Amino acid sequence: MNEYSAMTPEIQKLAAICMEHGNIPAGLYDTYHVLRGLRDVNGKGVLAGLTDISTITASRIVDGKSVPCEGELRYRGYDIKDLVAGFAREERFGFEEIAFLILFGRLPVEEELESFKKLLGSYRTLPTNFVRDVIMKAPSKDMMNTLQRSILTLYSYDDMADNIQIDNVLRQSLQLISTMPMLAVYGYQAYNHYVEGKSLYVHSPKPELSTAENILRLLRPNKKYTNLEARILDIALVLHMDHGGGNNSTFTDHVVTSSGTDTYSAIAASLASLKGPKHGGANLKVVRMFDEMKEEVKDWKDEDEIRNYLIRLLNKEAFDHSGLIYGMGHAVYSISDPRAQIFKGYLGKLAIEEGYEDEFHFYETVERLATELISSRRKIYKGVSANIDFYSGFMYRMLGLPDQLFTPMFAVARVVGWSAHRIEELMNCDKIIRPAYQSIASEKTYVPMSERKAED
Repeated sequence: MNEYSAMTPEIQKLAAICMEHGNIPAGLYDTYHVLRGLRDVNGKGVLAGLTDISTITASRIVDGKSVPCEGELRYRGYDIKDLVAGFAREERFGFEEIAFLILFGRLPVEEELESFKKLLGSYRTLPTNFVRDVIMKAPSKDMMNTLQRSILTLYSYDDMADNIQIDNVLRQSLQLISTMPMLAVYGYQAYNHYVEGKSLYVHSPKPELSTAENILRLLRPNKKYTNLEARILDIALVLHMDHGGGNNSTFTDHVVTSSGTDTYSAIAASLASLKGPKHGGANLKVVRMFDEMKEEVKDWKDEDEIRNYLIRLLNKEAFDHSGLIYGMGHAVYSISDPRAQIFKGYLGKLAIEEGYEDEFHFYETVERLATELISSRRKIYKGVSANIDFYSGFMYRMLGLPDQLFTPMFAVARVVGWSAHRIEELMNCDKIIRPAYQSIASEKTYVPMSERKAED
C-alpha cells in the first residue's frame, strides 16, 4: 500500500468514533414512516416525478389488487421487444435509431436516421492531444473513474460549457453519446499498457460504422469482428439505454440537473452512481460468482451438484458470503425482466458461433434452479426472476471484452437515457430537488474545552 492510501492507527481510531456515533436505531425508520431506499416493502418506489421517456411494468391491477405480471419495458410507448425485433428483422443496427427515439420522442424516417447517424459520426472525435494528455496520464484501474475524469475535463474544452439552453445541452449530449465509447476503450488501453505492461492499441473510429462496430474496432488489436458479434453488442446497448427515471443513476441525473449545473457535471455524477456494485457494477458480480461456481461444480450438467452450490450461496457459505445469487431478482420486475428474455434469444446464437454452448446451457440451468430455490426458501412478495445482469456479463465475455469494460459499456448505452432525462428535467421542472430528512438528534449544551472529558 502506498503512502497516499495508507491506513494509519489515527484513522482507525477516528473511524471507531464515527461508527459509535453514526448508528441510527432501525426501529426509528418505522416510527417516522421512512421508506429506506425510497421503496416500500414490495420494492415499489416513492413517486418522485413524471417522465415520458420509458415505462416499466411489473404488475397489473386486477379486481382492485396489484397482481405481478410478465415484465414490460417501453421506450416512448413502444414495446422494447417490438423495437428490437423490428431493426433485427431488417438487419439494421439499432443503437442510433433507438437513441433518436429516446431523445426526440418518435421513430425517425429513413432520411432523418441517415442524417442523425452522420451527425453522430462527425462528433466521434476528441480534442487535439486529449488522448495523450488526459487519458494516457495517471490511468486508473477502474474505467468508470477514468470516464468521469475524461468527461469532467471535456468541460474545459467547451466554450459554452455552462450554457443550459436546450439546444446547447442537446449538442453536448450528442457529442458525449458519440465519444463515450472512445473514452471507455482508450481508457482501458491506457490501463492495459501502463499498468498491466501489455501492448498499446489506439485505433481511430470510422464515422460510417455503427456505435457497436466502432467499439469492437477500437478494442481489438486486429480491428476485426463478425456481423453477429456487432449486432448482439448493438442489441445489448439498446437494452441498457434507459430504464425509467427512478433507477439510481438516472435519478442522480435528475437531482444534479435540477441544481442548474452543467452537462459534464451531471453526466459525471450519473457515472459515479452507475459504478456501484448495486447498480451498473452488478454484472461483474454475476460473472465472478460464475467463475467460482464453474470451479466448484465439476459436472455442469449435474443439477443436484448445481443445486447444492446454490444452496450454499443462499446459506452464505460460498462466493462472497452475502446470501445472494447475483443476477436473480430486480427492484421492479417480478415474474420476468423483458431485457433478459431478449438477451437469451440472441445469446444462444452467439454461443454457437463462439463455442460457448455448454456454458450457455449451464447458465440456463442455474437460472431455472435459482428461481425455484429462492421462491421456496424465502418470502418473495413479487416473485423472482433473472435480470439483465445475469446474462450481460456472459455476453461480454463471449465477445472478448475485458471485465474492466463491463460497466463502461452500460454507461455507453445509458448516457442516451441520461441525456433525455436531463433535457426533460430542464424543460419541465424549475425547482431544485430537495427531499426531507427527519432529524433524531437530541439538543445538547455547548461544553467549553476546559470542561470536556475524554471518552474511553
